[in-house]
Amino acid sequence: MTESAVSNRGRTLALVAALLGWMFDGMEMGLFPLVGKDALSEMLRVREQVDAATAVGGGTAGVATLQKLQGEINSWFGIVLACFLVGAATGGVLFGWLGDKIGRVRAMTVSILMYSLCSGLSAAAQSPEQLAGLRFLGALGMGGEWALGVALVMELWPGASRALMAGLIGAFGNLGYLICAGISFALSPARTAPEDIQGWLTGVGLPLDWTVSLTTNNNWRLLMLVGAAPALLTMVIRLFVPESEKWSQEKESGRAKQWSERDLIGVLIGAAAAGGVIALWAAKDLALEVRIAGSLAGLVVVILGYLYPARGYLSRSALSAEARSSTLKRMLLGAGLSGVPLLGTWAGLMWMYQWVGNLPSTGALDPRDARSWLQMSSAIGAAIGCLVGALLCAPLGRRPVYAALCVLSMASMIAFYRQSEPQFGVQFVLFAGLLGMISASFYGWLPLYLPELFPTAVRATGQGFGFNFGRIIAAAGNLQMANLLAWYGNDYSKACALVASVYVVGLVLIALAPETKGRPLPE
Repeated sequence: MTESAVSNRGRTLALVAALLGWMFDGMEMGLFPLVGKDALSEMLRVREQVDAATAVGGGTAGVATLQKLQGEINSWFGIVLACFLVGAATGGVLFGWLGDKIGRVRAMTVSILMYSLCSGLSAAAQSPEQLAGLRFLGALGMGGEWALGVALVMELWPGASRALMAGLIGAFGNLGYLICAGISFALSPARTAPEDIQGWLTGVGLPLDWTVSLTTNNNWRLLMLVGAAPALLTMVIRLFVPESEKWSQEKESGRAKQWSERDLIGVLIGAAAAGGVIALWAAKDLALEVRIAGSLAGLVVVILGYLYPARGYLSRSALSAEARSSTLKRMLLGAGLSGVPLLGTWAGLMWMYQWVGNLPSTGALDPRDARSWLQMSSAIGAAIGCLVGALLCAPLGRRPVYAALCVLSMASMIAFYRQSEPQFGVQFVLFAGLLGMISASFYGWLPLYLPELFPTAVRATGQGFGFNFGRIIAAAGNLQMANLLAWYGNDYSKACALVASVYVVGLVLIALAPETKGRPLPE
């Protein structure tokens, strides 16, 4: 076999491993929106508390208690999502640093193993606090896998393939959403009795009490356990996937040694500050002024902490002061460009899974499958959107495509949430697919554009910070959703439509961004 054939085989294996990794990333991200309401309802003992209130205080007290508990579910839903997003942001910086220091492949193996195991352990969570902590730890690995996979694929494949590769990255991530929703749909009580599932599980050797626990409340624990499956991928990666030649050259030149373990202190401080912001909004009795002031101070610490590894590396490198400054500015720009669609997704689109439970049904589809139908439709649309969004960048350029996506995403999200007399049915599901296709197109655009901003030595760290710090912005937005919903009397349509205004910020940021169409990756 010739050297060229070996190279082509290695590139193909790297692409397959990375695509599978992003697919499992999508499954990991899609799990909680599907099961969150059932999990939190069980943990907060909603049914028991409502029944007790109804028995003691009558129907009015029961309704008041239900409204209070719905607010508590909304609050914890936002907190768990925020913990997940902060974990992904931290993992993007942490594993980006690790990938630039020890190599893309070894770091990616660790990241996938980490989020697989933590996702599986989430099935054993007994409280919202435990679930939030495990989602944070699992997201560390998931955020790292995104940055490492993008760096590896973009460095192994030629420049002419970058748009297609970027589209595949986003498409396979949404394929994971689709698979997750498909499993939930197949296991739904609407078509599979819990007793049948229990029979299958006991048939493979699980104790009966375990199977009962896994199949209560719409099988949410069983679905979380499925998230452990990606661990099998790590063996394939370690055995067959080659390291990036560009990174190997960096290592041989000695530049990879410029990364220092002490730089991670900044990441830990940044993560602690982000956790502190979440704690401020999770606390019940703090004044609004204290929360806002603490959040602003915390976000400043997060930015400085997450930038610390890159600043430390750059200060020890031979780059000019101008080049160092440009790299840091591009990292902040990437964070803003990523933060806009991430906030739109996680504080807007993802809340439709909560909203649909409050809507009447047309009767065309079983309402017990509402969240599964929405996720399948939006995932299919999003996969198409990711491919189209990336491929359009070749003829049209990066900046015009991003600007167009901002306008279309804002219009479609407002139209979706403000439709007159919304009802769960076929039309609603198809509309969700259209919204998913438009708003998720950014996730084909971002893996194309972000690597084009940074040289090889800091590519994984730079794009890891850019994309994943956007998740900090999305986390901050999620923490406000419970307050925004309370302000609008739990009217999801008004609250989520307001979130769509974030795309205006995207139009401003892209006007400041460089156009990279037709240029090779920086060396």
